[in-house]
Amino acid sequence: MELVLLLLVVAVVIFGALRLGARNRAVEREQTQQLATQLATSKMAAEEDVTKFGEELQHLDSDVAGHALDDAMRQDYERALDAYENAKSSLDAVTQPDEIRHVTEILEDGRYGIACVKARVAGEPLPTKRPPCFFNPAHGPSTQNVDWAPVGGSVRSVPACAADAERVLAGAEPFIRTVQVGAQRVPYWQGGEAYAPWAQGYYSNWRGSSLISDIAVGALVFQGISSLPYLMGGLGEGLSGLGEGLGQGLEGLGEGIGDMFDGFGDLFD
Repeated sequence: MELVLLLLVVAVVIFGALRLGARNRAVEREQTQQLATQLATSKMAAEEDVTKFGEELQHLDSDVAGHALDDAMRQDYERALDAYENAKSSLDAVTQPDEIRHVTEILEDGRYGIACVKARVAGEPLPTKRPPCFFNPAHGPSTQNVDWAPVGGSVRSVPACAADAERVLAGAEPFIRTVQVGAQRVPYWQGGEAYAPWAQGYYSNWRGSSLISDIAVGALVFQGISSLPYLMGGLGEGLSGLGEGLGQGLEGLGEGIGDMFDGFGDLFD
């Protein structure tokens, strides 16, 4: 009698373990699929930016044509060219969504190099090193901060390029970078976790800066500029999923034990 009970308990435990293992494997497959989707999504955005940066370099060739390149201008030019090559190499090496930030961080520095070359060609002072334009980081370094509010949101100070600053100050809408989410395009800060590393790369060198602190503590960029909400959100979701999986596994184990003992009792009725 005791031996039979022991064997039944062992069988139930094994059954529960197998069921929990199957559940964990299903969760792992789902997480792997989610990562693959995030990687493809964020990589597409980075590819668009690398292509646009290459086009900007082609236009820069026309700007410097006929101008003698002194050492300072040549260094800035090479800085921009190196950024393009490094961004392409970094993009090719990406295997995880989080690695996209390295690509956009390189592009952010390269665009400042382009801005310096243009200033030297025009005989103007070098631009102040500032964060990228909030409305579209691919617009290059911002020139000033402007007060702006999204639809239904509060007003806050954001860095803007010259063109977007002029539009906002005139009461017009800025040229906002949109990304693909499902069947529609939305502002990149509404793109969700997939675009978080993409945005983080552009602003990683400015985290904690007074020029973007209002954004970092606000709700505009969510997982973009400030990595804390992104990391905590991901941790919370992970723990929640783990708790749910364990709960369902234990629930299934309990049900299995109950069923087995019900059946065992029936044998002796």
